[in-house]
Amino acid sequence: MTRRTELSDFLRSRRARLSPSDVGMPEAGRRRTPGLRREEVAVLAGVGVSWYTWLEQGRDIKVSGEVLDAVARALRLDQAEREHLYLLAGLNPPRRPPAPAVPTSPELWRVLEAWAPRPAYIRDRHWNLVAVNDVARAVFGYDETDRNCLVAYFMSARYRRADPAWAQNAPVVVARFRAEAARYPGDPEFGRIAADLAAASPEFAELWARHDVSAGTRAVKTVLHPEHGTQTYEALSLPLDELPGYHLELFNPLPASLVVAHPG
Repeated sequence: MTRRTELSDFLRSRRARLSPSDVGMPEAGRRRTPGLRREEVAVLAGVGVSWYTWLEQGRDIKVSGEVLDAVARALRLDQAEREHLYLLAGLNPPRRPPAPAVPTSPELWRVLEAWAPRPAYIRDRHWNLVAVNDVARAVFGYDETDRNCLVAYFMSARYRRADPAWAQNAPVVVARFRAEAARYPGDPEFGRIAADLAAASPEFAELWARHDVSAGTRAVKTVLHPEHGTQTYEALSLPLDELPGYHLELFNPLPASLVVAHPG
């Protein structure tokens, strides 16, 4: 039921952001609510109005990849949103290229240490910080009380001060977390984290209600270090095959940024 409710909210939110002119249709009179009508989406997707209505209502109906692709095209979904639609509808999205190989678990701590003087950490699928090198703590503002990347992003004043583009990046961060949650529809921990954070942060609650999703394939992170000034890093996220859902996050300074020294 949670997945069907998410599907319903997601489709309505995607429909509401489009106007007839966006999809090449004429405006037809005044509209009580913004966005396309269900009948218009059905026509664009080449499906029955009743069937699309049932889909948007989250009813238990049969769907196929071909039909979901048609709906995705009608709603102008990008790749991340299309994958999100598949997952919410109970289908496996088209397979992506396999992830690159990574070192085995006994070597991971040595990798974090060897990556210094550059930041690195390991996170699980819920974005909990599993292991963090000292440079990442000094540069990104993590302290011993920070247990989760998402929670720290919204609740840590120190983390906010370190990110000069916090407000600009926040919608993307939330969209990436929602996309990650859709990969594990039976895992209640994502919902618990989101609910607790929404209760504590109005900013997160407003962004979470948008139902945006993002693949987040490339990340560039700029931070204001108290000693070394502005620094810009490119992030490389490596999935750990021996630990499903875990990622090794490596940050490399871009040529224009300063080289980070070991924290004192």
